[in-house]
Amino acid sequence: MRRTLIITAVVLVLAGIGAVAYFYFFMSSAGVVVAPPGSVSLPVAGQGTPLPGGATGLPSVSPSVPTAVSARLIKISAGPIVPGVVVVNKAGNASSSPETTVTYIERQSGNVFSYHTAAKTLTRTSNKTIPGIQSASWLPNASFAFVRYLSGDDFSTINTYALPADGDGGFFLPQDLADVAVSSTSILMLASGVTGSTASLAQTNGTRSKAVFSTPLSALRASFAGKSQYLATTKPSATLPGATFLVDTAGNFSRVAGPHNGLTALASPSGKWVLVSYILGAAIEMKLVNPVTNETFPLPIATIADKCAWAADDSVIYCGIPESLATGAIYPDDWYQGVAHFSDRIWKIQVSGRYAQLVLDLSAEAKESVDIESPAIDPLGTTLVFVNKNDGSLWSYSL
Repeated sequence: MRRTLIITAVVLVLAGIGAVAYFYFFMSSAGVVVAPPGSVSLPVAGQGTPLPGGATGLPSVSPSVPTAVSARLIKISAGPIVPGVVVVNKAGNASSSPETTVTYIERQSGNVFSYHTAAKTLTRTSNKTIPGIQSASWLPNASFAFVRYLSGDDFSTINTYALPADGDGGFFLPQDLADVAVSSTSILMLASGVTGSTASLAQTNGTRSKAVFSTPLSALRASFAGKSQYLATTKPSATLPGATFLVDTAGNFSRVAGPHNGLTALASPSGKWVLVSYILGAAIEMKLVNPVTNETFPLPIATIADKCAWAADDSVIYCGIPESLATGAIYPDDWYQGVAHFSDRIWKIQVSGRYAQLVLDLSAEAKESVDIESPAIDPLGTTLVFVNKNDGSLWSYSL
C-alpha cells in the first residue's frame, strides 16, 4: 500500500511539473496558437517541424466585403492584411481565359483568403489562426506562404513558418532568420549575426538545405536575381552608405551600386536589371543598373524601390510615386518605421526607353490617401495589387 502511494505521489508531482513547464514556455508566448484539443504542447520551431492543425483558441474573423471603387480599381479588403501578396493566373477551361486570383493573409486572424478578380468574389481557404504575423513570402503558385512572427516573453525570437494556403500541414524553418526569399523551386534563408551573414538554399518543403554564400556584412537583405544568382543589399538607412551586390552560385560578390545613403534595390525577375533607389540631399533618386555592363540609367521619376514591382518579362516596372515628400522627414527610415507616409500615384516605367507614364492618380480615384507597399503583378501582367501602408488595406487595379 505504501509503495502504491509513493508511486502515485511521484506521478502527480511529475505531471504538475510538466503542466507548469507547458504554461510557462508556451502559453505565455505570442507564437502560433494552434494546438488541437487534447494536445499537451505546441511544437518547437525548427526545420521540418510540423505544426498541428485543428481548433484554435481565437475566433475566426469575418473579412470585409470587396468594394468596387471604380471599374478597374477594387478595394479587396479594408484591412489590415499581412504585407506580402501573390497574384496567380490559373488555367480556365478550353473556352475561357486564365483566371486571376489574389491570395493574402488577414493580419488579425492569420486566415488565408483568395480574391477572384473576374467574379469579384472572396473565399477563405484556411481558418488556421496565427496571430501576429509581420510579413509573408509566397511561392509563385500560391500554395505556401512563409510567414514571419515574433514569440517569446520579450518577443525576441523570430519564427518562420510555412503556412499552406489550405491550412493542411506546414512546417517551420530555422529560428531567427534575418530574411527569407522564395522562388518556384527554392527557399533562400539568410541568417545574420555579429560575425556576418550566411545564406542557405533549401527545397520548397524545407529539406536539403545547403550554404550558398557568406559575408562579413551583418545587416543584409537577400533575394533571388534570376535562377542562378542572388541580390544581397545592406539594410537601408539615411545616415549610412549602403551597397547592393550580385552573388553567383560560387558565392562571389560583385558590386552593382553604392555606396549611397538609404540605398534600396530590386532585381528584375531574370536578374538582367536592378532597380536602385537612394537618398541624395533631401531628395530620392532612382536608377536602372545593367549589372553585366555596369551601365547606369537615371529615371525621370523616383521613389523607394520597395514601392515598385517588375513585370514578369522585365519590360516594365510599376511604382507608387509620392506626390510630395514631407518636410523634415528622414527617408527612407521614417517611411519604414511608419513615422512618415506618402500619398502615391501609380506610374509605369518602360525599361527599353526609360520613360515614365502616369497610370492612376490614386488620391483622386480612391478619394483617400494611399501609400503603396508590397506591390505585385500577375505573370500575364493584367492585375496590379498593393497594400495601403496607411491602414493595411488591400487593393487591385486592372492594367
